[in-house]
Amino acid sequence: MTTDTPSADSGQPCAAVRRGRPRSEAAEQAIYTAVEDLLAGGTTLSELTVEGIATAAGVGKATIYRRWPNKEALLVDVVGRLEEPLPEPTGNGARDDLIAMIDYMRRRGLAKRTRWLLKAALGQMHSLPELHSAYRERVIKPRRDAGLDLVRRAIDEGVLRSDLDVDLLGDLLMGPILYRSILWDDSDLEDPDLARKMVDSVLEGLAPR
Repeated sequence: MTTDTPSADSGQPCAAVRRGRPRSEAAEQAIYTAVEDLLAGGTTLSELTVEGIATAAGVGKATIYRRWPNKEALLVDVVGRLEEPLPEPTGNGARDDLIAMIDYMRRRGLAKRTRWLLKAALGQMHSLPELHSAYRERVIKPRRDAGLDLVRRAIDEGVLRSDLDVDLLGDLLMGPILYRSILWDDSDLEDPDLARKMVDSVLEGLAPR
């Protein structure tokens, strides 16, 4: 994939911290909207350029580069905005927070089926290694880390066994909903009680003796 960056910014990683003057919220929103409109119009992720985005947004290229070091960083933010935000802690214990997390993943799976722009963007990422890597690091990894933190809390609260690897426990809890929402496209995700059933099934089987 060709990275569209100015020479002064060459070599900067996708996830570099944004630089420059305080943001104009209106300009930033125009940039986000321009990318979404271009994608909706049939432009692929690989075809997008900073120049084309700037023209569609009615801003200069420098306005984009003050906020993002390259096109990939911008696209990660755009696709991340299409995702639902992570659920806030319920305050009712690890079990309820695990249910909220799994239900978030259930709803994300439904969104991928109904929101074709999100589905198309995520599908294209797999053929763009640099963009996919940045998305995994900045969007997927924080969500996985949040899930593993919940697993650790469940162990501390005594609702999960402490003799098993945390990553394995995370996979046992999150694997079924990922299978249904990503690998099995026509699985039933409509049941609002699905997350509770999944979490309680795992907790009952892995509760301390």
